[in-house]
Amino acid sequence: MQIFRRNAVTTALLFSLAISSRPLFAAQKAIVQDRTPSTQTVSFDIFLPLQNRDQIEPLLADLHNSASPNYQQWLTPAQFQARFGASDAQVAAIVAELAAQHLTAIRTSTYGIQVTGAAADIERTFKTTLSNATFPGGKFTVVATQPITLSPALAQVNAAVAGLSGAIYMRPHSQKAALPANRYSSTGGYFFDDLKQAYSYPSYQSLTGKGVTIGILMSGDFNQPDMTKYFAHEKLASPNFSTVQVDGGAPYDPSGSFETHLDLQQSGGMAPNAHVILYNLPDLSDASILDGLARILSDNKADVVSMSFGGPELYYTAAFNGGTDFTYLMQEEDDMMAQGNAQGITFVASSGDAGALSAVPFVCFNYDPNCGSVLPSAEFPASSPHVTGVGGTNLVTTYTGLTGDLNSQYVRESAFADPLAEDIFYGTSATGSYWGSGGGNSIVFKKPLFQALTNTGSTKFRTVPDLALHMGGCPEGAIYSECGADDSFDYLVIGNLYYGVIGTSASAPDFAGLTALTVQRYGTRLGNVNYYAYLLAAAQNFGPVPLVFHNDIPGFNGLYYSGQTPGYNRVLGLGTLDGKDFLLSPFVPSAGIPQTPSNP
Repeated sequence: MQIFRRNAVTTALLFSLAISSRPLFAAQKAIVQDRTPSTQTVSFDIFLPLQNRDQIEPLLADLHNSASPNYQQWLTPAQFQARFGASDAQVAAIVAELAAQHLTAIRTSTYGIQVTGAAADIERTFKTTLSNATFPGGKFTVVATQPITLSPALAQVNAAVAGLSGAIYMRPHSQKAALPANRYSSTGGYFFDDLKQAYSYPSYQSLTGKGVTIGILMSGDFNQPDMTKYFAHEKLASPNFSTVQVDGGAPYDPSGSFETHLDLQQSGGMAPNAHVILYNLPDLSDASILDGLARILSDNKADVVSMSFGGPELYYTAAFNGGTDFTYLMQEEDDMMAQGNAQGITFVASSGDAGALSAVPFVCFNYDPNCGSVLPSAEFPASSPHVTGVGGTNLVTTYTGLTGDLNSQYVRESAFADPLAEDIFYGTSATGSYWGSGGGNSIVFKKPLFQALTNTGSTKFRTVPDLALHMGGCPEGAIYSECGADDSFDYLVIGNLYYGVIGTSASAPDFAGLTALTVQRYGTRLGNVNYYAYLLAAAQNFGPVPLVFHNDIPGFNGLYYSGQTPGYNRVLGLGTLDGKDFLLSPFVPSAGIPQTPSNP
């Protein structure tokens, strides 16, 4: 096959990198304006947590235990809901109670109820006060300005009210890269096939994800001509992409769909014959995410789901929300992902790109010019014990950029965070920010069973990330004199232009693609793949399996170091992967030089 000259991309790429501005971020708090008129119609969601919660983790442990007769006997949505969902009688009681308060259930399911009614009736029912508000981007919302008190039927099932918090805690984990001096060098930019060779993915003739479905949960639709252009650059037909609109979704536009394009191009490149479904959300609010997860569970089509967004757990606590604790929203989403694991679905999330210091102090959102330094916090949903959190590195390969030489074999990696001159994540005056692999201790979720197999640095709480792949570094806003010599980036196409992109938003869909190859390899869903990954890591430590994880990679993410001792760390988790060894297929052919038959 003829080798395409990478440097033919030049002018368009150079221009797009040079003029790129930082994207608009989703995480924001609404600005309260005035009291909602009593007759104004307001809609919100009530989500119904799982029942018999103490029985779920033993079930999941059995489903992932090869010695159990229940091993990989994945449940259907109906089977799971029959055991753990709210009963028809409970749902009926809630609907009747709402109706008695003149509130209408316009949509009901075992996951929750969408409710509408007059503001005065909602205030009376939930003993709160509603105010109209707008997000900085102009979107209108209604906010409960006093804590919500659940009615008796809702309190009986410990229901969660979503959509009245006035905050969007999540944001995409990607940035457009600053113009690199080392373009077309051993540090990138990389296309998907460069990464497949570097990380020893199986060849195109061996595994392609055929018969497997990848779900992408994100806001912003995609543009097929951009997909065609991106994959044609590497001499590959575009994978099969489709969209499910959740609550109407969000339209395609070159700014708002940047993350979507990255997720589709990376996951589709790693598993080019998989079917990739975009579950397109209207925004990254928890209400929208919950609706998206509910759709994924009920459809039960996706074998693996990638989520390249997150928010600091601290942002859900009472201290950040005027005394109201919103961690129940994380618990509700975690319940849904636990159900997905029981159905055999693997959830993957980016661990964050602000290193270990991912939260800015609450007062910073009031635009205080001296609001303090950034705070440590693990990011959700990567911190869920039912999700594989993926961190990231900078990658160096043998690629030289010389004409005709696309060889991208692995040389080394590093994970040293780049100090930032400003808060590029939320636009506040907070100081001390870094760009790097997200990691740390959860303050919400206990240490899961699979992490008992290794020393994670915490005896009580879930730690992230679980593993890592390439993310790149040196974003706009970095102190450029302190950016690392090994800082790298990936390519992306959107709006018919090439861009450089960095973030764990790239490493997460890369791992989702590898998981799709693993599903194809074993002929079954994997559920919570952390059970598999940590078992491989434990076996590697004792020597009977090949080198699955590179865990001697030096790095620092603002609080924690990697590469000091073998094993787990809170920068890169178990380490980066050798793809074929992760599949326990060391003897299948490898993905070779990009744009050749083994790695188109």
